[in-house]
Amino acid sequence: MRPDSLEEYLGQKHLVGPDGILSKFVASGNLPSIILWGPPGVGKTTLAQLIARHLKKEFYSLSAISSGVKDVREIIERTEKAGLFASTPIVFIDEIHRFSKAQQDALLGAVERGNIILIGATTENPSFEVISALLSRCQVYVLKPLDNEDLLEMVNRAMKQDEMLKLQNIELKETQVLLRLSGGDGRKLLNLFEAAVLSVKERPCVITDEVVMQVAQQIVPIYDKKGEYHYDIISAFIKSIRGSDPNAAVYWLARMLNGGEDILFIARRMVILASEDVGNANPTALVMANSCFQAVNSIGNPEARIILSQTAVYLACSPKSNASYMAIQEAMANAAKTAHLPVPLHLRNAPTRLMKDLDYGKDYMYAHSFEGNFVEQNYLPEDIKGTVFYEPGQNAKEEEFRKYLKKIWESFYPY
Repeated sequence: MRPDSLEEYLGQKHLVGPDGILSKFVASGNLPSIILWGPPGVGKTTLAQLIARHLKKEFYSLSAISSGVKDVREIIERTEKAGLFASTPIVFIDEIHRFSKAQQDALLGAVERGNIILIGATTENPSFEVISALLSRCQVYVLKPLDNEDLLEMVNRAMKQDEMLKLQNIELKETQVLLRLSGGDGRKLLNLFEAAVLSVKERPCVITDEVVMQVAQQIVPIYDKKGEYHYDIISAFIKSIRGSDPNAAVYWLARMLNGGEDILFIARRMVILASEDVGNANPTALVMANSCFQAVNSIGNPEARIILSQTAVYLACSPKSNASYMAIQEAMANAAKTAHLPVPLHLRNAPTRLMKDLDYGKDYMYAHSFEGNFVEQNYLPEDIKGTVFYEPGQNAKEEEFRKYLKKIWESFYPY
């Protein structure tokens, strides 16, 4: 079933099409060490084998699940003993993200010296899973899920070429569910298709959406709590709430819940968002999010989904302000540059006689002793007096803040 040439390879036209970078490498006869990053079932292993075949390179294949440092070193020693005039072999490491730092270090010297051409395959973001020294010596290429046209071609080839399937007199009547459940994964597609064919006893074997659904039973969610999907989906969730879209928010929430994500992780992120993105535009949002965290912690699954959904919808529908977040960002940046500035004497405590004699606390005006519990005085270091860090957001609640601040600080801060 595997293609015999790059011309027969399905998908990844941006890499192996007429103008693809990997096609150009193969045509030139030279290939740098590369990492193929993409979801399962899109042809990473097949592509590595075809490249080696086209370049007429010796091909060593290791699986990070079953191989260790000893296996890596044995291959490197073998290639180094081959001599100066031997062709540089390709060493393919499947699931390279599962290699430990020590295992990846074992590859580093050989890659750096050019004794091997490394092709690593990973479903995880190499930025997080591959050591920086090795990553800097490799080109990273992203493989995409297979599109419907490629998936259909794969099924048609299987019906014509597979030893078992070509004898089954198959009529592929409907494909919508088959394509949808495969999720761009060629391996999953073929497994599901074969299972559907074997489930039909009559001949001709008519494959319909109903037949495929009966076999599939349920969609296994594509989610990895420690991998790329974990970071991508929580990012989509947070951005949907920030963008005031409750529909997208509950969709991404459902994806995380179906995938078994830690409910406290989700609740914790909503507490942060309530302050960072909703802020004082709706101060109750933080109370709501914090209550959600505590309730979820007390109740657990499966009922926690209801509380998480309620909170996500509430936050998405709340007015938004990142003014407090921007204020602390600006203040911290300024504080880092002005850490040498002393605290004004009138703001210092004076618990000892000596401190009082040095004018600590002198001329401090206690706000509650004045009408309206306010008196204008400088609370910043003298060199940054009058600097505005908090700029109220454009929402009803913070417009009230702005009017209040403008009224009391009229001659001091430019509100």
